[in-house]
Amino acid sequence: MSSRPQRVLRWLSRPDVRSDLVQVVKSVIAAVTAWLVADAALGLDQAFLAPWTALLTVHATVYRTLSRGAQAMLATSVGVTLAFAAVLLGGHGALTLAIALLVAMLLARVGLMRAEGITVATTVLFVITASTDTSWSGLADRLAATAIGVAVALVVNTVVVAPLRDQSARQQIEEIDRGLGRLLQDMAAGLRERADDQLTGDWVDRTRTLDRRLDTAWTLVYEARESTWGNPRRGRASSGEELSRVLGRLEEGIAQVRGMSRLIHESTADAEEWEPGFREPFIDLLDELGRRVEDPQADVQELRGWTDRLASDLSDGGLPDLRWPLYGGLIEMSRIVIDIVDDVATSEVVRSG
Repeated sequence: MSSRPQRVLRWLSRPDVRSDLVQVVKSVIAAVTAWLVADAALGLDQAFLAPWTALLTVHATVYRTLSRGAQAMLATSVGVTLAFAAVLLGGHGALTLAIALLVAMLLARVGLMRAEGITVATTVLFVITASTDTSWSGLADRLAATAIGVAVALVVNTVVVAPLRDQSARQQIEEIDRGLGRLLQDMAAGLRERADDQLTGDWVDRTRTLDRRLDTAWTLVYEARESTWGNPRRGRASSGEELSRVLGRLEEGIAQVRGMSRLIHESTADAEEWEPGFREPFIDLLDELGRRVEDPQADVQELRGWTDRLASDLSDGGLPDLRWPLYGGLIEMSRIVIDIVDDVATSEVVRSG
């Protein structure tokens, strides 16, 4: 039982989890505050539009809150105005609602409305079904409630622990690094057990899984850069350019490991028997490389000497020419992975994480 609380605490300590939980809390704070201002303080008609707009506005970064908040305000204002005009012209009823929703859904497909298109339709639905007020003062109150929701959301997201996504980006980079290290170790273990072509094919698939995690990492890196725009805490953020450079290097490393996996897979599928003078030293190299890659701050550059000695020993061993494309390719790709991981491990954004 004691391990479960520990797992929960480790999960809660993750930067991405903490950031998401903070965003949830901030969304609640923004919505409740907007409701109190619009309803209790100002007594606006249909004050629910304030918390509704606030929830639409709070996003992962201050910059996105501002940009998407402007879109949300525009979409909600269009919905409020459309609902007002529909009821003013056609009165309350199913036909009025149907026509208003049809127009709203068509607007959702064009121009600036496309990103927040469904907001127009839902606002129309809420306003028409929740109020019978067709006065101009009622329209002004609804537009004021919308503006309050956006303003409160922007203030809350800026002042209350303004988000910086660099920690989440660094964590994702570290997890990709560890996943790559575990794959290299599993490849070494599989080679010792003379893995079949199905297992070696799985190694290729695992590099594709790492590629998908790269997509998430690139999103986080972009958010890390975006999170500094208009952020009062931006002085503490890591360099977005360095995060991008490190992730690009990891992308190269995964591509090299995929190449190694494919060479091994093809060799296994062809039932090729490796020379003992290459097989055992290379497996040892692969295993040790995986162990050091799994530790983001471990020294891997020492392993470059291993690849040099292995290449030198093979060149003096009278190895059949037929094997050199395979063995040479694996050695060279190992050397490239060593250089890439060393570059990643010595980066400040990794060490400071």
